[in-house]
Amino acid sequence: MCGIVGILGKQPVAFDIVEALRRLEYRGYDSAGVATLEAGHLERRRAEGKLRNLEARLRASPLAGHSGIGHTRWATHGAPTEDNAHPHATDRVAIVHNGIIENFRELKQELAADGVAFATQTDTEIVAHLLTRELKSGRTPADAVRATLGRLQGAFALAILFEGEDDLMIGARRGSPLAVGHGDGEMYLGSDAIALAPFTDRVTYLEDGDWVVLSRGGVQIFDAAGNRVTRPISRSLASSLLVDKGNHRHFMAKEIYEQPEVLSHTLAHYIDMASGTIRLPEAVPADLAALKRVTVSACGTAYLAGLVGKYWMEKYARLPVDIDVASEFRYREVPLDPGGLALFISQSGETADTLASLRYCAQNGQRILSIVNVQESSIARESDVVFPTLGGPEIGVASTKAFTCQLAVLACLAIAAGRQRGVLGEDDERKLVRSLIEVPRLVGQALKLEPQIEDLARDLSRARDVLYLGRGLNYPIALEGALKLKEISYIHAEGYAAGELKHGPIALVDENVPVIVVAPSDRLFDKTVSNMQEVAARGGRIILLTDAAGAEAAGDQPFATLVLPEMYQFVQPLLYAIPVQLIAYHTAVFMGTDVDQPRNLAKSVTVE
Repeated sequence: MCGIVGILGKQPVAFDIVEALRRLEYRGYDSAGVATLEAGHLERRRAEGKLRNLEARLRASPLAGHSGIGHTRWATHGAPTEDNAHPHATDRVAIVHNGIIENFRELKQELAADGVAFATQTDTEIVAHLLTRELKSGRTPADAVRATLGRLQGAFALAILFEGEDDLMIGARRGSPLAVGHGDGEMYLGSDAIALAPFTDRVTYLEDGDWVVLSRGGVQIFDAAGNRVTRPISRSLASSLLVDKGNHRHFMAKEIYEQPEVLSHTLAHYIDMASGTIRLPEAVPADLAALKRVTVSACGTAYLAGLVGKYWMEKYARLPVDIDVASEFRYREVPLDPGGLALFISQSGETADTLASLRYCAQNGQRILSIVNVQESSIARESDVVFPTLGGPEIGVASTKAFTCQLAVLACLAIAAGRQRGVLGEDDERKLVRSLIEVPRLVGQALKLEPQIEDLARDLSRARDVLYLGRGLNYPIALEGALKLKEISYIHAEGYAAGELKHGPIALVDENVPVIVVAPSDRLFDKTVSNMQEVAARGGRIILLTDAAGAEAAGDQPFATLVLPEMYQFVQPLLYAIPVQLIAYHTAVFMGTDVDQPRNLAKSVTVE
């Protein structure tokens, strides 16, 4: 996750911005920069690598401005060079940006046709030029931002300075978080309250779609429709906590809502946005084209991510996959062909069973690839190649953003394998990559189902048993939904392949058993609907997760329907994970359980 800091101060702000960015180093980054207004003119200092390189640049060439913005960047569009580092600037604006602008290619072509020359490979520069064009047409800064936001597609957060406007900063969020800090004659912007903690504990968390106009005298906040709105000021505990809950009641809720941002950065690590192709960070430790089989092992939610990966790799790469829960795999004495590929998935990278399985595979001549969120972990250190998930710290015991980031990495790996094995052509790759690039925005739309889900959760909190059904790619999501519900609400829940309903689970169905069906309108939808009808005939209360076409086809049969946005089938698991997470979360809240630290569970299981 990139870091954003902005200050309208009373004294030079450059080094204060650097110190605030230092508090966001846990997010990871590969370059950094600061821009300030010097006597009304925009000036920048940027550097590759760590913040100490930026500090050295500032000492050699100081900035004295009292208004400034800063950024730590994970490379998305373009290599991690100084030219591509933020802030990006024209003669009228400087801008820092988290997230991905999905339609940057179309916008870049439009600007190029107007004679704009580009200095970087980034999508962020496009936003700077769009703003500049609006300003040169005579619009005010606020009107220029309003018009530009209407042109952008994707999930992002922005902070903007304007030439000649020392008492003005504008920010915007869509998907990626952004907070306003309130000082005494000073104002602040930050992508995390942690960054603002040295300056103020009075924080306003912007809601999705908000944009904000800051001056030293106060703040004006507008919603996505451009209406003036008021958002509450809360007291942040970020000065005493490593990670702050923000305006969320629990860490789990915060982490659910971080998914548009963390997915943006994870995807950007593996996708060449300019070409629409997969760019693996390191060579896979075996020739994917020559592989006969992949062995996958993981525990809990990570195992279910691997199960989705199995579907992807077998369909899109025609690569057979064996998958086991690590606690079983380590004792099965599995015969393994020398030179094979073994893949391990773990949030913490310290899971004892997964680590033991890794060591067994290494001893049996396998090349080891791991997908982990902690790159200094034991699993990472003992792997031949590490594919990181860039989810940042996950505090809630029930995994949410780590799961979807694992899915994002597995999706990219499946596409790369498909290309190497000749199953996917160039156009196929670009089509699949395009669907992945849209995921952060679609996740933001899926999060808007929360009020409806909260209403359903009140009813679910009275159930003793809940069934989850899914087919194909969405069968693992049904398993994950049941796991989440039982983990944090303590309600008994089971996930089944929908076709297995008649082979036993249907005996449980009556009017007291909610049945949650994950069924987008894909080629398997009609078969799933027939399973729903079997449930309805026995009085079961069906909660259907589908899209608009599926909702229309199902009619009034379900007790409730949650309608997700239309999406390409390939990315369905990433989107349908969101409502099952929210269902579990709100049901647990109504039950009054300890959502972030459910009984008997630990975040990192380092024992058998």
